[in-house]
This record gives sequence, C-alpha cells and structure tokens, in this order.
Amino acid sequence: MHGKAFAPEYQGELGTALGVNSSYEEVLTAADRALSQADTALERARAALALAEANRRLGQVDDAGAAWRQSYRSARVAGDEGAMAWALWSGGTLARQCGQLRLARRLLTWGVALAADSGERLAHGYALAGLAETGRIQGDYAAVAALHEQLLEQGRAHGEARHMVWAMSGIAQMRRNTGDYTEALELFEECVRIAAEAQDARGRAWSLRGVADVLSLRGETERALALLSEAEVICRSMDLASALAYNHKMRGNVLFRHGSYEAAREMYAVALEEFDVMREPRGVALARLGLVKSRARLGRDRSETLAELAELEGDFARIGLRHARETAVAFREEMTAGLRVA
Repeated sequence: MHGKAFAPEYQGELGTALGVNSSYEEVLTAADRALSQADTALERARAALALAEANRRLGQVDDAGAAWRQSYRSARVAGDEGAMAWALWSGGTLARQCGQLRLARRLLTWGVALAADSGERLAHGYALAGLAETGRIQGDYAAVAALHEQLLEQGRAHGEARHMVWAMSGIAQMRRNTGDYTEALELFEECVRIAAEAQDARGRAWSLRGVADVLSLRGETERALALLSEAEVICRSMDLASALAYNHKMRGNVLFRHGSYEAAREMYAVALEEFDVMREPRGVALARLGLVKSRARLGRDRSETLAELAELEGDFARIGLRHARETAVAFREEMTAGLRVA
C-alpha cells in the first residue's frame, strides 16, 4: 500500500504551498520569495534547498550549486544536522547530474551519516537512494542491488510512493541492462501504475521512458514512441528540462533501433543541444554516442567514426559510466570487424 506522493524537500511554509507536481518555475518563484522573507537560519536553509532543487531541475547548475551550499551553511548556523543532510543530498544529486560521480558519492555518504545521527528518516532515505542511483549509473550493480531492494522495502513499509518508484525503476534498469527484458518491463509498468495512483507526474514520466525503452528493444516501436510522446507532455508541463532531454535521447534510441537513422540523428542532435545548455556531461556523452552511431549508419567515413568513438570511450571512463563504455566498445568492434572483412 502507498499514499499520495509528496515532496519532503519542500519544507516549512514551502511544504504547504508546493507539491510534488508543482512546476519548477513555480518552485523557483516561491523559494526566492521565502528566502527574501526568511527570519531565521533554518528558514533560510529550507528556502535555499527548494531554490537549489528548482534550479537543478531547470538545468541552471551554477545557481543550483550556490543555493545548496547556502542551504548547508544556513543549516550549520542553525545547528540542524537534519537540514544539513538535506543540503548534502541536494549537492550530491547535482554532482551526479554534472557527471562528478566521485563527489556525488562523497556528499551523499556524508548526508546519509548526518541524517542517521539526527534521526531525519526521509533525508536518510533520499541520500541512500542517491547513493544507489549513483552506483547504478556507474554500472556497479553488485554493490547497489541490495541497497535498491532495501530502499524498496522501506518505501513499502512507510507507504512512500516516490521511494517505491525510485527503487523499483533502478532495479528495472539493472534488469534491462543485463538482458532480462521481461522482468524489466514488468517492473517499469508497475512503476507507472504506482506513480499514477500516487499522482506523481514526474515519476510517471520517468517510468514511461523505461517502458518505452524495453518495448523498443522487443521491436514494438510505435507503442514506444507513443509512450515517449505522453511522457514529453508531462515533462514540458512541469519544466522538467533534464527529463525532457533524456526523453529526446531515448526517442533517438528507439528510432535508431528501428533503422530510421536520419530521424534518430535529428533527435540525438536535439538532445545534445539540451544537455549542452544544462552542462550535463553524462547526457552529452550519451547523445554524442547516438549521433556517432547514426552518422556511421548513414555512411560517415569509418576512420572519423572510430576516432570519435575512442574519444567517447575516454569520456565514459572518466565519468565512470561502465555500461555506456561497453556499448561504445561493442560498436567500435562492429566497425573494425567490418573493416577486417573488407
């Protein structure tokens, strides 16, 4: 069982004014106002936390970085370890978004410790979820599989729909990446159902993308594209800049698998521009990989393709994206195998 989704990162008066489906422009306006009117250090910490999250989701990473640090400093002045843990969760999440995965793990680990010491259960769960997602993105499945299961059980125990969706979608992604498409699809579809029942539009958009991905791998292109269109409407209505860019990148993947290489190239180019604006290196590298593969299929010179693949392999290794690097290596081997045959 689970209740309606809520957003504990909006605290104090902001928790009353804002909800899980508030647009991030709305959050930005409310947080700015709350920060200017704050009378205490704790109020400033809470307002700056919401400001950080709105800016991060809108892809304004410099403003997000300044805001989470302001939140942490204000929480420290207030002597509130729980508020400090929330700020570190925000900072760690931003670091992951910016491709700084080692920094993300450091900040999130610190956030877990402070949340545990202060008894701030929700911040503890969010920071643990952040650690799990960081490890999954790095491809360290053995290390984080049990953590995902632990988070799922915690979410079920407390009826927290967002935690259930986060944990379950992480497990689904690992199943998908290891070739278990049947279980991955079941888990992603369950995430869509839970998010819809809990009125969590953001969680539903991310989960729809997961369903579309697996359907595409099974050859159901039209259904996959329809689900991505549905998710895009949600992303645009809530100003979910990062989710929209990943949606466009996934649309490129679906079109590429279908053999629509020119359309895929166009979508990857759209996603690349969006990731560039947000300065999100993980997304940039993934969109570039899609572009390289599409251009290769459209007849690009093989030596140029191999040179760019080598550069991307280095980017993936530097960021720590194990699965993405394996994908680039597999495509390079496909290209060089064709060269050897020729």
